[in-house]
Amino acid sequence: MITETPISSAPLTAKDFVTDQEVRWCPGCGDYIILAQVQRVMPLIGIPRENIVFISGIGCSSRFPYYMNTYGMHSIHGRATAIASGLKATRPELSVWIVTGDGDSLSIGGNHTIHLLRRNFDVNILLFNNQIYGLTKGQYSPTSETDKVTKSTPVGSIDHPFNPLALAMGADASFIARSMDRDPKHLQLMLMRSHQHKGSSFLEIYQNCNIFNDGAFEIFTEKNTKPDETLFLEQGKPLIFGAQQNKGIRFDGLKPVVVEIGNGYTIDDLWIHDEKDMYKAQSLIRMFDDPNQETHFPRPFGVFYETTRPCYEEMLNNQIDEVIKLKGKGNLNKLLMGRETWTIKA
Repeated sequence: MITETPISSAPLTAKDFVTDQEVRWCPGCGDYIILAQVQRVMPLIGIPRENIVFISGIGCSSRFPYYMNTYGMHSIHGRATAIASGLKATRPELSVWIVTGDGDSLSIGGNHTIHLLRRNFDVNILLFNNQIYGLTKGQYSPTSETDKVTKSTPVGSIDHPFNPLALAMGADASFIARSMDRDPKHLQLMLMRSHQHKGSSFLEIYQNCNIFNDGAFEIFTEKNTKPDETLFLEQGKPLIFGAQQNKGIRFDGLKPVVVEIGNGYTIDDLWIHDEKDMYKAQSLIRMFDDPNQETHFPRPFGVFYETTRPCYEEMLNNQIDEVIKLKGKGNLNKLLMGRETWTIKA
């Protein structure tokens, strides 16, 4: 039976979401940080543990349900989104979280991911992106950069990598955000925003695989490079970055450009972030160029886009209720014993 309030009157803490299972990731893996932040956020969302479900596919990140003291399912490769869709359709009152990796959700599971997003189930997708297949020991993944040398591409990958947020935008996701494992406070904020959104939330999390792809996001996480290479989005505020907060993004016509504040430009000239503006969100999502290029944009982090659309499970159940009002409840025995049956002859 689903309850609206926790069984215990005592407020939950992060420890209440820790299981007795040994956490088995490689020492130094970014998954440890993400797990800790999720466990810290769960007591804040105000939902009893018995109403929370974590569903994963296959991959290093997919061990997640074992380590969360909630309901959960470690499902099959690429199908966590499909299983979560079925659960949410039948149990819409549950808080459903999907934990997946770049290989799990964008390769074998790519089809299921885009259809969940377009349908807008009220679920939360946490995509751990380490730009590698870690569990299977270091093959290139759909997000690995071109020329990536791995065990499966010994002379370099010739594939063009996915931009996960662009894929989500193309699938009409109603909430699109990005964070990283090495910024715990920002990650907590993005987890809360994902939960608060009514509809499919797509949160990409840069996660370091220190065994097979160490330092993939180092330029965005290290103290000496992070200020100039990252752009943190805040609703209603100008796009400012840099160690001295002296750089910004403005529009030159319809094209974003990097400018220096004080060198002919002021804060008033800068682009003001608006999460509701689909066209600006598309420009931000495309700030995805190689940071090794001399002229490149900083990589944005935060909520890129949020909009309101009806949720699939609500429309589905409303449709069922309308049909029952019109035709009454169905009778399974009558259906099976009716005339519309098959006769099989040897």
